[in-house]
Amino acid sequence: MPAPRIKSPHLLLAEAGADREGHGLKRTMGLFQLICFGVGAIVGTGIFVGLSDSVAQAGPAVVVSFVLAAITCVFTAFSFAELGGAIPVSGSSYSFAYAGLGESTAFLVGWCLLLEYGVSISAVAVGWSQYVNELLHSLIGWQLPAALSAGPGDGGVINLPAVLVIAMASVLLMRGVRESARATAAMAVVKLAILAAFCAIGFSAFKDGNLTPFSPAGLGGIGAGTTAAFFSYIGFDAITTAGEEAKNPRRHIPVAILVCMGIVTLLYCAVALAAIGAIGGKQVGGRPAALSYVVNEVTGSTIGGGVIAFGAVVAIASVVLAVMYGQTRILMSMARDGLVPRVFEKVSPKTSTPVAGTLIVGIVFAIPAAFSSLDAVVNLSTIGTLAIMAVVNIVVIALRRREPGLARSFRVPLYPVLPLLGIVFCLYLMYETGWEALIQFAVFLAVGALVYVAYGRRHSTLAKASGTEDAADAEVTPDAAEPVRQAV
Repeated sequence: MPAPRIKSPHLLLAEAGADREGHGLKRTMGLFQLICFGVGAIVGTGIFVGLSDSVAQAGPAVVVSFVLAAITCVFTAFSFAELGGAIPVSGSSYSFAYAGLGESTAFLVGWCLLLEYGVSISAVAVGWSQYVNELLHSLIGWQLPAALSAGPGDGGVINLPAVLVIAMASVLLMRGVRESARATAAMAVVKLAILAAFCAIGFSAFKDGNLTPFSPAGLGGIGAGTTAAFFSYIGFDAITTAGEEAKNPRRHIPVAILVCMGIVTLLYCAVALAAIGAIGGKQVGGRPAALSYVVNEVTGSTIGGGVIAFGAVVAIASVVLAVMYGQTRILMSMARDGLVPRVFEKVSPKTSTPVAGTLIVGIVFAIPAAFSSLDAVVNLSTIGTLAIMAVVNIVVIALRRREPGLARSFRVPLYPVLPLLGIVFCLYLMYETGWEALIQFAVFLAVGALVYVAYGRRHSTLAKASGTEDAADAEVTPDAAEPVRQAV
């Protein structure tokens, strides 16, 4: 059996200009911008829209579900922090897998990232539409008709607000990363303030009796709630896609990841407790725009709900912006390696952004947002994300053995216990999604493998650098790959 094509971390760093300016990109993001970017990528639909689904599964014990989901993410966040500081490039987990496990695994990770970010962007845009209508109703007493605010599966024709938010994010991303970072930071501050205000209102009406029975569905309900809550944390890995645009990526990326996870976990638990304690789990579970409803019930007015709806509109828009940013940078890294078409690699000299790639991503993800609720594939996206996280934990172990001398600004504590626990927790949550979703994921991976064989393997820059399409030897050095990079 041939050895995997592995791209050494040193080659990844050399290609990306990790200690200089990036691959046509500018280093404009400081630590504060990275933290805001992380919060912007995480806090959105998961808490404003998805909370009601998690509560419907677990009841008041949803707080435990959020903590379990956070623990799963924290184990992997340590691994992302180590790899993000050691290999600060735009490809995130795709590039980490290339360095640790080889090209074919890296391609499948990239394939899963397309699913994770694609479904996330489209699903988040659909959730944005719900709160736009809630905001319009509270401001002027009017809503968009269902025909223009929902897809055919939800009783409408086209979801125009979902298309609009993706279009706005695309335009802002094409203008430049500095503008995008400023917008994301501003939106992150606004939504944190709105959620803090929600907690103050919710806890003012808190009643102990609303927390009983604490776990109406038992451990099974908590497990199902954990799987649903996990979707609320998707996006923290997007911080590592800023590796070529962060001012001090080796130091700031690990710090930003860990700070974001701490902020988000505390915030989610507080919001869940405030919501359920105020009106009870049965009232929150399964209700659209649940946070606005809670505030309206507590205050007896629609004004407070309108403020929450405004915060949700801002919050969810920032998620679309941050996750689209991550997707375009991952595709840029894959194009640099020849595994996807080169159009995704092209960076505009005027804006220092991948304009063509951003436009394509916006168009492709706007289509499902316009015509589908995406509920059927959220579990599939969750499995794909968990698989990526398991791979990242494995890569940490592989690179500790293969590259012991690699400069690491952060190291996973209690190694190898935490990476192994991260793998176990990811596998457990994958199992909790159910056999139907697991079979769908297996089919999805099989399709990805076929795409790799048909296109990626044949166009691989690494294969060309080593002199043959079927070359599978060990790591290619930066000097050996230089002629190929100059040619392309």
